[in-house]
Amino acid sequence: MDFLAKARQVIEIETGALQGMAGRLDEGFSQAISILHDTLDRRGKIVVVGIGKSGNIGHKIAATLNSTGATAVVLNSQNALHGDLGIVSDGDAVLLLSYSGETAELLDLLPHVKRFEVGLIALTGNPRSTLAEHSDVVLDTSVDREACPLNLAPTSSSTAMLVMGDALAMVLLEARGFTEEQFARFHPGGALGRALLTRVSDIMRAGDQMAAVPVGSTVRDALVAMSTARSGACVVTQPDGSLAGIFTHGDFARCYQRDAHVGDKPVADFMTRSPISVGASSLAVEALQTIGSHRVDDVVVLDAAGKAVGLVDTQDLARLKIV
Repeated sequence: MDFLAKARQVIEIETGALQGMAGRLDEGFSQAISILHDTLDRRGKIVVVGIGKSGNIGHKIAATLNSTGATAVVLNSQNALHGDLGIVSDGDAVLLLSYSGETAELLDLLPHVKRFEVGLIALTGNPRSTLAEHSDVVLDTSVDREACPLNLAPTSSSTAMLVMGDALAMVLLEARGFTEEQFARFHPGGALGRALLTRVSDIMRAGDQMAAVPVGSTVRDALVAMSTARSGACVVTQPDGSLAGIFTHGDFARCYQRDAHVGDKPVADFMTRSPISVGASSLAVEALQTIGSHRVDDVVVLDAAGKAVGLVDTQDLARLKIV
């Protein structure tokens, strides 16, 4: 058996199923987004219900919604009939997941859910099913066949339902104007959260940790400042504190090769004028992007008045786990 060929066949079948689903999208999807958007505007929540594999997909859809600021909960349809229905409130939206649209547990729950003033959105592979008939909006997740060689195990169908959930979450995110800063509030752990929540002022080298000399200093003065601050770069400032330039160990190495007595010469002759800089109030991720796009090791930090107040070193970003 050619395992690679079989694997590619599975991927191709599922990819084809997704393309077919994309082609069937209609105004119903826009109506679903409107229902979800209005629900969140009213401080309501999104209740996700599914059984079996659809239930597993429902957990992932709810997790994605929550991570993007759309409050979502998962309701177990069996437990709902024994008290958990209390999780549903007037003004909520309910996502009902069933590929067949005839899942008994879901249909048993449906009359009780409809007693609430909620928007019902069905994700089903059978737009003519009982579930579809009793829902406000139907999103068609049907597939021609499963990727399973027996055409039995939910594969293409579960992938289609998962992707439809992702489409709802991502379009809803944009419709609500969800920002990176808001995203970071729900992801405080890990590098992503640190990068999006941390300000440049929180990570920059300042005070005694920042090597800095006035513009009239010599190269030797700059080297002493760098050695004292254990820094690979020295900020050069004008008398009023504004930025004049930056001098790095790399600059010294290059000019020393040409002149072994460069230490007594003005640092202004060898510094980089108008170096790359960021604002102290900027997000750390902006400093990271600046360093990456300009391919530099150090970025000068300026305050609102344009005065040099700090230095961000790429080594600091790694140490603080920003990258």
